[in-house]
Parts: sequence; structure tokens; C-alpha cells
Amino acid sequence: MGAKRGESGLCFVMGVDKPSGMTSHDVVNRVRRIFGERRVGHTGTLDPLASGAMALCVGAATRLDAHMVLHDKTYQVRVTFGSATDTDDSEGEVIRRASVPEEAYDPQWAGVRTAFLIGKQSQVPPLYSAIKKNGVKAYEAARQGKDFDLPAREIEIYDAQFKSLQIEQGCLSWDLQLSVSKGTYIRSIARDLGESLGSAAHVSALRRISSGNLDITDCVTLEQLEQHGLSCALDPVYLLGYPMAFLTDDQQRAVLCGQKLSARALTFYQAPRRVDEADCGPRRGARPLCSDLQDGQMVSLVYGNTLQALYTYQQQRTGLVPACVFSQGVLRGQGV
Repeated sequence: MGAKRGESGLCFVMGVDKPSGMTSHDVVNRVRRIFGERRVGHTGTLDPLASGAMALCVGAATRLDAHMVLHDKTYQVRVTFGSATDTDDSEGEVIRRASVPEEAYDPQWAGVRTAFLIGKQSQVPPLYSAIKKNGVKAYEAARQGKDFDLPAREIEIYDAQFKSLQIEQGCLSWDLQLSVSKGTYIRSIARDLGESLGSAAHVSALRRISSGNLDITDCVTLEQLEQHGLSCALDPVYLLGYPMAFLTDDQQRAVLCGQKLSARALTFYQAPRRVDEADCGPRRGARPLCSDLQDGQMVSLVYGNTLQALYTYQQQRTGLVPACVFSQGVLRGQGV
């Protein structure tokens, strides 16, 4: 039986360098047209203003979405002082203007102040966000002029580096690099930074340079994707970062039937490193796992050049139970 309409038979993951000015959904639609595949999903929304690293899953690989949205991320951001907007970025309407303290123009002082951002903290998300409250998205309520308070959430800024200071059209901006936990809004960081200086601020430029193991250097432009297609596929086992094991023919048949596996019957390896030219073959980058699996830990099961399934380790039974099985298998990249 052939593939259903809108199903290409493809199953892989790739990284796209999203251009500024496009929504994440715009990127998804472009990829759908490129591959003739309706099942395309991204693993972390980027605002229209933002550019940078975005992992996309094609075909049955979209079932990996839930396992790839919880990663930490790193951004390059330009924070512009002197005005606040309703969206907390330059796409919105200015709602407040404020003077900027003189010391904010001192790069050394700015570097020290930026370092203060590091640590765990409570953050109120931007009003213009996709967070739902009572079934309503915040940005929809904001556009309708409804009062809509979002609760604070716990986030962590792992690293904050001041890069440079800019003065454009009389406005002061700081260029920063921030590494943050999942669920962190960079727009909120800019807003709160302005307020902490007794001023106002918003994001005027934003670029995501990594999302989990996906680095911007792994990503292609949409134009490159049009030209090279499937050769842009990335290794999902590397991107997921779970320990891995290689299946025999018999084990692969058991996995396809959704059967449990004995952990003792498998040899586990560390998640692979980024593939380089020295790595080749399905067992590329395989290094023995130096510690025991933990109860509830997810593992990637590899067969040939595909990710065949994700299984969960149950310590009490020293067994593995299926979490996500791919009948076709998710391609681990081309040319290996």
C-alpha cells in the first residue's frame, strides 16, 4: 500500500537556521512544501523577530517533538534601553519611555551588571506569549484588550556574558549572550533588566545559537534545504542525548512488536558525540556507558542507520519498556 496523501515516506530530523521575519509556523509550512510531507513539526518556537537554530522533525519523526522541547538554550540578544513595548521586543508598540542611567554607558559596569543575571529566579512571561490560562492563549487575550495576569515560573540563567555596547540613533543597547533553562523568555529578561536599572528596555534583536545539542553550525538555511534536501538530515540519537544500544535482528523484531526487552541482553553506550569525518558506520562515536542506567531513564535503540525506538528503563525489573517505536526508523543522517 502506498503512502497516504501528504505523507512522503520520509522520517528524519534536521536543523534550520530560521530567518528573522518569519514565524515558526511559516518555516514549518515551507518545509512541508519542500518535502511534500504534511507531518512536520518544530521543537521550540522562535518569535518572528528571532533567527537561529530550530530543530524540525519530518514524517513519523514528529513523535520525537515531546522529547526535544525540554532542552536548555543559548541566545545572542540585543537589549535596547529607554523604552518598553507591549510585546517586550521591537515588534510591539512603545508603552513607556524612561531615562537611562549614566553608568549603563560604561562597558565595564555593564559587564558586571550582566553577570548579576546568573542564577535561579522567578520570571513572569511576556503577555504576548503562547502560554495558556483557562484554555486561552495569552497573546489572544492581549490582542482583545483583556486583563490577563500570567503566574511567575521558575527559570535559571546558567551564563550571562556582556559582549559589546552600541549607541544607535541615540539609543543605548547591550549585546549579550545568555544560556538559559527551558521555558525561559529572553524578552522577559530584557524587560526586567531595564526595570532593575530604573529604566525600561526591550529586545531589538535575537538569535538562538543552540538548543540542547543542536548548534547553529548544524543548521541550514531554507534555501540550502531546497537545494540539498534529505542530505541535511541530522542524527536524532545525538540530538536527544540519551544513552544508546544497538539491536540485533531478533531484538529489532521484538521492538517492532512493542515487546519489553531485558536490559542485561543489551550493551549500553554513551550518547554519540557530534559526528565528524573520523566517524563512520552505524556504531560511529560509540563509547561504553560508564555508569548504570537510572530508573526511568530513556534510552535510544539503534538498528542499522536508524533510530528504531525510545525505551524507558525500569530498575525493579531490570527491563526496558517501549516509549516510542518507529516502524520505519528515524534516519541517522546521510552518507554513513
